[in-house]
Amino acid sequence: MRSIGEMGRDSGLGVSALRFYDRAGVLVPARVDPATGYRWYAPEQLDEARLLARLRQAGMPLVDVRLVLAGWSAGDTGVVPRLLDGHLRRLERELADARGALSAVRARLGAEEHSMNTATTAATTAARLTLPAADLAAALDAVRFAVSADPELPVLAGVLFDVDGADLHLVATDRFRMAVARTAATGHDGDRAAATVPTPLVDAMRALLADDAPVRLTIGADGVELETQGRRVAGQVVGEEFPDHRRLTRLPEGRRLTVDVPALRRALRARDGDVCVLVLTDTVEVADDRAAASGPAGGSTGDRVGVNPGYLLDALAGAGEEMVLEYLGPKAPLVLVRPDVEDVFSLLMPVALDA
Repeated sequence: MRSIGEMGRDSGLGVSALRFYDRAGVLVPARVDPATGYRWYAPEQLDEARLLARLRQAGMPLVDVRLVLAGWSAGDTGVVPRLLDGHLRRLERELADARGALSAVRARLGAEEHSMNTATTAATTAARLTLPAADLAAALDAVRFAVSADPELPVLAGVLFDVDGADLHLVATDRFRMAVARTAATGHDGDRAAATVPTPLVDAMRALLADDAPVRLTIGADGVELETQGRRVAGQVVGEEFPDHRRLTRLPEGRRLTVDVPALRRALRARDGDVCVLVLTDTVEVADDRAAASGPAGGSTGDRVGVNPGYLLDALAGAGEEMVLEYLGPKAPLVLVRPDVEDVFSLLMPVALDA
């Protein structure tokens, strides 16, 4: 017999996925300990779990996955190939539709390329400003965790340095979360200037910020330079325009909940898998595994929202004893605000619990 952890490791499904497929009746453990609730899987279930993982990787709907598994276990040589062929044809149609839609988008973007390039040039006017090293270090630390590592999206592989008047905004996002920090600076009173600093250069800049000495920062269309106490680091910027963070963070006001940061950290670190369920009442708690399927832990009532526990832990790093969570709805971004630092916040996209 395999435990759920061993089954997740050997099948490639993961613990949270196995719990979901158990609740959905797709892959039910051979035995569940009545006292502890621990799931145990028979040896012959490993092949079924691996097949399930492949089918879901191919994007097959759960209703068809049930039929494939049932036909496969029964030795039905007719229904399974038909289901696989039907799914493949559906994927090919969806791909053709997606190609058509993206071609239309590309054509529209091409027609507006000239005006977009003009706007980009105006937004990257050179700026020279001065600010304390400690302030810049704190701002970088507040956003660094959200930088994208996706090689397919190099435009997000860095931190946006956005100078607007006397304010320096730092922004990072990997599409699933976004972090924003603002700090005051002096020396620039011209037009807005913005540039995306690639991750290696961001880390090199952060390494120089060891004390509270003044920092001179130059941001231009082609490169950035940071100098402090005779030490200097410089490099080129990302050659594509960063998404408009001001539009992405323009959200309505949500319900504000106080987060006990140490308690939430402990609960998140105790979870397995890529998804956990938060229960939002007057406080923010993590539902246990059995409550996650049907309701919050302890019989309490409240809104339930799925999150990636690792991502949420990243957002809590560096926070004090408390944070404020703004909840707008089950499919809206969660907003995490540090009550002691007005201009630092992060957004976290929820995970659909029915997925």
